[in-house]
Amino acid sequence: MPANSRPSSWRRQWVPLAKRAFVSGSVASVVSTLVISLCGRRRSGSLSAGTNATSHWLWGDRARHRAQPSLRHTAVGYAIHHASSVFWAVLHERAVRNRHDSLAIASSAGAIAAVAYVVDYHVVPRRLNPGFESRLSPPAMLATYSAFGAGLGLGALIARRVIGGQRPGASRR
Repeated sequence: MPANSRPSSWRRQWVPLAKRAFVSGSVASVVSTLVISLCGRRRSGSLSAGTNATSHWLWGDRARHRAQPSLRHTAVGYAIHHASSVFWAVLHERAVRNRHDSLAIASSAGAIAAVAYVVDYHVVPRRLNPGFESRLSPPAMLATYSAFGAGLGLGALIARRVIGGQRPGASRR
């Protein structure tokens, strides 16, 4: 293979994947943030408390107890959550590659959400976990990660319509 064909081959593979991951990760981020906000409000009276908790990555443990919305806590917490969601979406999109069948996409999305929970709360140090658990009940945590998985799946299906990609039955190299 000529050396000059590698970059275009790399771009052909990774650029569409990155675009799809941005879409599916963004949908997963928004859907799970809605659940975090609603469940956080039920438990603490604040829509932004769960999202604020994620900003503990930068602002320390006091962020886990911040209830009022602010750029410092809410915007930073959401940005961290969104970036993490896109990271998990890259893994999801890589797993399903050019698949278009809903069952494969949903199965992968559920598996990625489960792995994300395990990594978030049982692998990485506490300082790098999302912090939602400080503002959400265990059932709300389950709802959050379920919403994340549903958002990944829905986002992947949307991405395939918006961005496109190889259709079923098309030749693959």
